[in-house]
Amino acid sequence: MKLVCFEKAGRRAGVVVADMILDVSSALHCAPVTVEDLFRRGLVPEVQNLADNAAEMDRSHFLPLVETRLHAPVQSPSKIVCLGLNYRGHALEQRKEPPERPLLFAKAPSALAGPYDDIVIRPGVENVDAEAELAVVIGREGTMIPAAEALSHVAGYMAFNDVCARAIQREDKQWFRGKSFDTFAPCGPWIVTANELGDPGALAIRQRLGAVVMQEGTTADMTFGVGAIISFVSSSMTLFPGDIISTGTPAGVGVFRDPPVFLKDGDVVTVEIERIGSIRNRVRAL
Repeated sequence: MKLVCFEKAGRRAGVVVADMILDVSSALHCAPVTVEDLFRRGLVPEVQNLADNAAEMDRSHFLPLVETRLHAPVQSPSKIVCLGLNYRGHALEQRKEPPERPLLFAKAPSALAGPYDDIVIRPGVENVDAEAELAVVIGREGTMIPAAEALSHVAGYMAFNDVCARAIQREDKQWFRGKSFDTFAPCGPWIVTANELGDPGALAIRQRLGAVVMQEGTTADMTFGVGAIISFVSSSMTLFPGDIISTGTPAGVGVFRDPPVFLKDGDVVTVEIERIGSIRNRVRAL
């Protein structure tokens, strides 16, 4: 099942059925709900039943996917937790050893952007880079979660672009501000539910800048897999439904190329993950 947040007199949850979006609120005859609401209220099984029986439903509950604006699938996570150096190839291109335990940093939730929204570079912000990542969306609250149970807390997965201002990272000597500008976290295009995706441990992942392939790897190159990451993060903080964990990026990012390659006005960045889909964002400098 593919869960989306779409525009219809506000932002609401939907399910992709072929080339249509099933409006969950309309089908359930309830007030508008977000994707996070589905997780928090335990409505996912009911929505799955709607999707399974979509062919029998009134067509007034559907909108054409191609004509509908998609937003970030999750609108208000309590946190966005990201991993640094979690791909062996990405550590190698920096001449660093993979970390002994997950290296965590945060992005502000206000950085979220939709799968086709612009990445906006503000005046004076330099050396902006893109990173293709697999993001995990939490569906069930938990803390101190054993690794063996971690995947049961996953609602699903989506593509994520961890956009960052490298110059600010260097100036600040830490990552939060440079990673958290508005629009620096495009994601989507939908959440593929965990039961549909299955094992996230060997997915092809790719970033293109225009027609040029910048990054091409597989999640099998991650030092820490999804279960280990969730267990580690939850050892120090409670994870809530809708929280996002972005699991790191493969080799090939712009800053470590010779010469470096940074985003500029008019560029188009595409992040694609096998069995999930792709997000495509144009760069716009103010």
